[in-house]
Amino acid sequence: MGKVKVENIRVYGHHGCLKEETAIGSEYRVDVSINADLSKPSLSDRLSETVDYVHINRIVVEEMKVPSKLLEHVAMRILKRILTELQMVRKATVSVSKINPPIGGDVEMVTVVLTEKRMP
Repeated sequence: MGKVKVENIRVYGHHGCLKEETAIGSEYRVDVSINADLSKPSLSDRLSETVDYVHINRIVVEEMKVPSKLLEHVAMRILKRILTELQMVRKATVSVSKINPPIGGDVEMVTVVLTEKRMP
């Protein structure tokens, strides 16, 4: 088993429960970590035999464009697409962070982390 990480994907999105959040939008950071059997591509050196991190990035960017009230919801959409579209993935973890959240304090970011395993 191996791991592929795509970290600090920076996107602008319109997520939140407050009307202002969805109207104005804000900065987000998304991190994805996947587990897959990487033994074959580590020997063959073929992109077609591994997890394409360009595909992971595309999923994140596309899903972050769809407004959600909760970070949990957008993280789950990302997870479901990764497991649906990338058959090699056995387990995936997605972290979605809202940078400078409007919570009345000096907070750098709030983060939701979800993990899903492929059902056998």
